[in-house]
Amino acid sequence: MTADVLSGYFASILQGALLTVGVSLAALVVSVALGLLGAAAKLSGRPLLVTLATVYTTLVRGVPELVLMLLIFYGGTIGLNNLLEWAGSGSSVDINPFFAGVLTIGFIYGAYMTETFRGAILSIPKGQMEAAWAFGMGNVRTFLRITAPQMVRYALPGFTNNWLVLIKATALISLIGLQEMTYLAKQASAATREPFTFFLFAAGLFLLYTSISLWALRWLDRRYSMGVKRGRA
Repeated sequence: MTADVLSGYFASILQGALLTVGVSLAALVVSVALGLLGAAAKLSGRPLLVTLATVYTTLVRGVPELVLMLLIFYGGTIGLNNLLEWAGSGSSVDINPFFAGVLTIGFIYGAYMTETFRGAILSIPKGQMEAAWAFGMGNVRTFLRITAPQMVRYALPGFTNNWLVLIKATALISLIGLQEMTYLAKQASAATREPFTFFLFAAGLFLLYTSISLWALRWLDRRYSMGVKRGRA
């Protein structure tokens, strides 16, 4: 195998690595949105919302990620096509692997974000929110000015763990046909019969992503904990 051929495979995996970043960031947006909604539902005190949020988090945390991904991707495709057939449409639908991957991973990690945000909000002294309401602040303003800044500090450790696992979970999307770096590394290893070389390269890229993420999130944690550390000193 010539060096030019090998370098071509490495360049292809690097292109797939950019797609991995895109999937990770898009899934993060979905998971944060679902996490905030789930935490709000669990803390709302309304039985129906609490039950729905509890079923969501219990289901996701109790079923393996791979099984959920296959169920959503293939089950979603079959469900949509059956619905179109029932509606009398002769067309069929194929779910885009990128959107399927983003929505599936976002849906899965939204459950973990729900518990992270719920725990962070519960860590904030309730008297602070009551004081804000006493000063005439509405719920939205209280959340933005009082709850959210403190929630970020309490949520960052759990958020960091969820984000790191989410990045690694994008490798599962290769099973539904998305040509991200794990999929391309597998193709390269099959074509060249050098699996160790290309999977080690993909592993190094994942390690690079997680290391950069850890550095950035630790900096953010120090920034949000700055006043607390000074107060304790």
